[in-house]
Amino acid sequence: MHIPVLKEEVIQYLDVKPNDNFIDATCGNGGHSAAILEKNGPKGKVLAIDRSPEQAENCKLKTKSYGARITTVCDNFANLADIAGRESFKNIKGILFDLGVSSWHLEESGRGFSFQKSEPLDMRFNPENQLTAQKILNFWSKPELTKMFKDYGEERFGERIAQEIVNSRQAKPITDTLQLVEVIRRAVPGFYKRQKIHFATKAFQALRVAVNQELANIEKVLPQALDILAAEGRMVVISFQSLEDRIAKNFFREKAKEGKLEILTKKPIIPSLREIKANPRARSAKLRAAIKK
Repeated sequence: MHIPVLKEEVIQYLDVKPNDNFIDATCGNGGHSAAILEKNGPKGKVLAIDRSPEQAENCKLKTKSYGARITTVCDNFANLADIAGRESFKNIKGILFDLGVSSWHLEESGRGFSFQKSEPLDMRFNPENQLTAQKILNFWSKPELTKMFKDYGEERFGERIAQEIVNSRQAKPITDTLQLVEVIRRAVPGFYKRQKIHFATKAFQALRVAVNQELANIEKVLPQALDILAAEGRMVVISFQSLEDRIAKNFFREKAKEGKLEILTKKPIIPSLREIKANPRARSAKLRAAIKK
């Protein structure tokens, strides 16, 4: 079952009020969108965006009882300003970004996001994109792979993994998730396999980020979000890994110095122990919020 992360905190920091309009830029299964719609009636609207066609459809199903108060769009949030303009969505009081990979992608998509089961190495949020994880693994050079693991996964053994990938693909193309796990297993030292975090976690993260250009999209969208927000509108960003969180933190700090934002969360808000127990995937979530001045 899909459980929206930090739902109460999202409502609090977006300051959801009756008749206000909001954008859920990463709507997923629609949990946060539904929570906003519960609070911003009778006339408030939500523009819900997701780049996965299946997730956009899931959000529609989740929120269909709210009728014309929600508009769901399948698109990349990097095109946020264009989407809002195209939908004539105005007087925006808050924008939410719930970053990272959803439970649906890990458990149901069949696209190789999880290293815990055998699936084709695809990793595209939207299957219309051309670049797949298989293409990266089988055609990128060792320096390109090393840089990807370092920059997008902060993987300390990125060069060793890259070399093992190059060696392995000479005998047989790397096409399956469990095949890649075995390549990583051979590349990393013994102690790394005995740590609390699975030894393939960072490499899989790096691949997913590279396939979907996740960090570049976040850097592209945050200035757009600030531009289209109404005065005193709020921006809330939930991240699940340090690279995403760093981008949001630095953007908020930079715009605060310029007098364009007021930061509402001096330190990121994290889930309670109760929420983590109910939803273990929430454990790494960090929420940052700011208000447009």
